[in-house]
Amino acid sequence: MAEQDIDWNLYRSFLAVMREGSLSAAGRVLGLSQPSLGRHIDALEGALGASLFIRAPDGLRPTPLAQELLASAQAMSGAAQQAARLASGHQRQPRGTVRLTASQIVGGEVLPEILAPFMAQHPDIAIELVLNNRPDDLLKGEADIAVRMVKPTQQSLLARRIGRVDIGLFAHKRYIRAHGLPTQVSDLAHHVLIGPDQDPFVAQMASRHSLPIDREMFVLRSDNDLAQMAALRAGIGIAGCHLAVGRQDPDLQEVLPDHITFNLDMWLLMHRDQNRNPSIKLLYRYLADALSAYARRCTRH
Repeated sequence: MAEQDIDWNLYRSFLAVMREGSLSAAGRVLGLSQPSLGRHIDALEGALGASLFIRAPDGLRPTPLAQELLASAQAMSGAAQQAARLASGHQRQPRGTVRLTASQIVGGEVLPEILAPFMAQHPDIAIELVLNNRPDDLLKGEADIAVRMVKPTQQSLLARRIGRVDIGLFAHKRYIRAHGLPTQVSDLAHHVLIGPDQDPFVAQMASRHSLPIDREMFVLRSDNDLAQMAALRAGIGIAGCHLAVGRQDPDLQEVLPDHITFNLDMWLLMHRDQNRNPSIKLLYRYLADALSAYARRCTRH
């Protein structure tokens, strides 16, 4: 047998015997029986074609060859330990794909900026970002993590309330230059409003807050929230959006801030079983912190 083909475990046993001085002591260190250690030493001696130890009443005495071989075997041990550490570290680096779903506004206006530093730090994690306003069923595997504006009802989900998100009315400066700003809620009847088509959210919020707003007042109607935001930025009319989103755009101005504010709770969801997936768990914790900071910016104080 060529030396380079010798099983590393044989050298490992050799080093243990050199350190401990006997087969029984080396066996205890390695968790092997004395006969197994003896077979390892016999196999290594057979591969090398020379004796490594002289059996004596007081234990095993290393031969000159064993003394010469010791430094090389120790170097091999160090290299093996380093390889094990590298492999362990590599395994601890999260990798894979995480499917993240969020509402259209959160997914299109909020998450990209939040996800950028996470993805730069973890390039081996791919994120599938799904934008819709329907509650994807995490229990059926439609998504791994969900950001929702409705409290979940499933008991098997890990649900964390992120905070309150306030929604106000905004208008673009171009619209304001052309039409002015309403000074009281009743003035909205004389302005161009942007809102949903079939989505009942605005009607529900208006009813909850006793506001005179209904679907027929919307001159531009779309159930796509990003389309509404695009129309708002185009100066078409007045529309609602998250306070933090509206306030960070210098061309948008808040409308009737002392009169109209809707609010929703933001929730971060994950199936309990996914808590064992390192990539999903890592992103979940990151989003919990980042979205909490966003919610604080999105609350009217």
